[in-house]
Amino acid sequence: MKNTLFWFFCVFCISISFVNAQEKFTLSGSISEEKSNETLIGVNIIFPEISAGTTTNEYGFYSMTLPEGNYKMVIRYLGYQTISETISLSKDISKNYSLMDALENLDEVVITENIEKLNIRVPQMSVNKLTSSTIKDIPVVLGESDIIKAITLLPGVTSAGEGASGFNVRGGAADQNLILLDEATIYNSSHLFGFFSVFNPDAIKDLRLYKGGIPARYGGRVSSVLDIYQKEGNSKEFHANGGIGIVSSRLLLEGPLKKDKGSFLLGGRSSYAHLFLPLFDINNKAYFYDLNTKISYNLNEKNNIYLSGYFGRDVFRIEDTFENIYGNSVLNFRWNHLFSNKLFSNLSIIYSDYYYNLKLDFVEFDWISGIQNFNIKYDLKHYLTDKIKLQYGLNSIYYKFNPGRIEPTTESSGINPFKLIDKFAFENAIYLDAEHKVSDKLALSYGLRLSTFQRLGQDELNIYENNQAVLFNEDFQIYEKADPIGTESFKHSDVIESFANLEPRASLAYQLNTESSVKLSYNRMAQYLHLLSNTSSPTPLDIWTPSGKYVKPQLLDQFAIGYFKNFSKNMFSLEVESYYKNVKNRIDYIDGADLIANNAIEQVILNGKSRAYGLEVLFRKNEGRFKGWLAYTLSKSEQQTPGRTASEIGINNGNWYNTPYDKTHDISITGSYNWNEKWKINTNFLFQTGQPATFPNGQYVFNGMTIPNYSDRNADRLPAYHRLDISLTYTPKPKNTKGLNGEWVFGIYNIYNRRNAASISFGQNEITGQNEATRLSIFGIVPSISYNFKL
Repeated sequence: MKNTLFWFFCVFCISISFVNAQEKFTLSGSISEEKSNETLIGVNIIFPEISAGTTTNEYGFYSMTLPEGNYKMVIRYLGYQTISETISLSKDISKNYSLMDALENLDEVVITENIEKLNIRVPQMSVNKLTSSTIKDIPVVLGESDIIKAITLLPGVTSAGEGASGFNVRGGAADQNLILLDEATIYNSSHLFGFFSVFNPDAIKDLRLYKGGIPARYGGRVSSVLDIYQKEGNSKEFHANGGIGIVSSRLLLEGPLKKDKGSFLLGGRSSYAHLFLPLFDINNKAYFYDLNTKISYNLNEKNNIYLSGYFGRDVFRIEDTFENIYGNSVLNFRWNHLFSNKLFSNLSIIYSDYYYNLKLDFVEFDWISGIQNFNIKYDLKHYLTDKIKLQYGLNSIYYKFNPGRIEPTTESSGINPFKLIDKFAFENAIYLDAEHKVSDKLALSYGLRLSTFQRLGQDELNIYENNQAVLFNEDFQIYEKADPIGTESFKHSDVIESFANLEPRASLAYQLNTESSVKLSYNRMAQYLHLLSNTSSPTPLDIWTPSGKYVKPQLLDQFAIGYFKNFSKNMFSLEVESYYKNVKNRIDYIDGADLIANNAIEQVILNGKSRAYGLEVLFRKNEGRFKGWLAYTLSKSEQQTPGRTASEIGINNGNWYNTPYDKTHDISITGSYNWNEKWKINTNFLFQTGQPATFPNGQYVFNGMTIPNYSDRNADRLPAYHRLDISLTYTPKPKNTKGLNGEWVFGIYNIYNRRNAASISFGQNEITGQNEATRLSIFGIVPSISYNFKL
């Protein structure tokens, strides 16, 4: 740890020594959309004559320090008109810009990462960005635009299949993804068990997925970061837009609180297919609803405040059997302050809550669980010079885990109220990121994050002999639960266990020529929270648990190398990346592990390790009537839990085995063609290697019972997954800019009716007595129609 600190600060001090002593001045300000005053993220401010530039931050602010002189400046942002002007820099200048929509309708351009030549030079890699209009163009099941489904079309990103929650990045588990909405943590990203995502695309301003080379300002997960920002709202005039579909509809309202000073945004979305079920004498229910809100206000030139929130719920009920209600709630207050034209700060106070409720009518009890956190973070971005930018800050999160509470729903149920022991934790971090342009060809990004985690006191904690909660039975060669030899109690302010980790991050970009570059990255990350799940994808019943005395934090080391090239004046681009990562202390479960309502979860888990490596290719066409991309991933994802001693066999005999999210081949092709002003065709094709599974490979008879014998863990696979989707978008009045403007979207999901296997189960036919396999499929061909409008 000391050596790492010494290395980091040596590099930083050397970097500072490059600062030129020549008198310099700073150009700074904000860039927004002309029609709405919505600030724009990632706008390129380029000084082509000196091959320098910068981009706007998450709040539209930019700052550039240059020697005294006259400079040609170009401001570019896809979908907007380019601004070009000459700046005479003889003093500090504060100047804001408003960008107008481009004459052509360019906002459908797919991924905006690496389109400008400037982005070839920056060391950032393994990052993808999607626009809201791109997400809406992608054909999806039942016609409901879906952010999560859209990002699975990118290289290195997969899901467990149709009707599966979450997503997997570079062979990682779904709980290893940090999902942020306006900086607030989202614990469950799916509606209706994975059929839809919780994000309303109408309310989304910016979306970035970090798969590697993750900056030090992010932490807490070891696989990826999905960072989503909501729109601020139109501070000039009132607008409404929305959509009406077969199973759901949405509406977004935005307008000024005070013209050019403050704005509001209110978005709602709900499904309603369940309303038609009583017509068929079906009293079951399955629906969701969510609400996005945001208030933005400009106090003065140096201060802005924001209050944003999200509330979502899913309701799933089977008549006289059970009712399931779950969802996320977040609230975030943010204050932007500009200390100077070089120092920008943001203070965030955040509350996140995930609630889960299961009512079982047939056994007459109510189950409630969830997780809450209170988060305060303070971030500063320091534009030291045109060559060096710093970002630093701190973050503190307090967690309360409710593993579950059981309450009887009737007095005659015979069930006593039961409460699993609440858990508490405190996570802190400080970080420093540096962006350093060493020369015209070489750029560096490096940072360091120091994270700490304290498992706080709880009412009762089991004590085990030799601190081993899991025992190995050498006679039967199996793992078993250990019996506690006692318990101990703590105050909530006590610290049961504490951890500290240094997390260095570094990346490099070397420009080979004006059109291509190579990049390298390394990052170490620590994850202190674990999702307890023995399914291939998360379910609402899964429980989050903190690291502690018996559960160690996961530690990741990831290396990546890539080649990036633009063709034909940026009309085409190619990205090729290869990565290798390993994770220590990845939890695994003993055979027969019971994870539900378990007050001693440490009795059924072991600490193992995982590794993943692969090659990703992304080829894009960025301009013209036809736009799209081809993504291919060749990868391997494995897990190993060896025995703790020479006499133990470990899980799967201590051998490496496929993780449930290992997909050897993953191909996706996405295209959009503007037939004319009124008609647009969108299509995508997916092919994935089948999901790993464990099938029986034999059977034997014992005491008159037939007992199946299974192969090694995840040694088999489901059949390959593939489908073709298509949609047509019809805009009756494409040139209409006033009043109501609408478009019709006609879609067909899985056009050739492929019955992709969600699972395969094995049993005995009651009539023939023969063994048989049964394949469960979720969707075949699914047509859809929806109407989108703007006012």
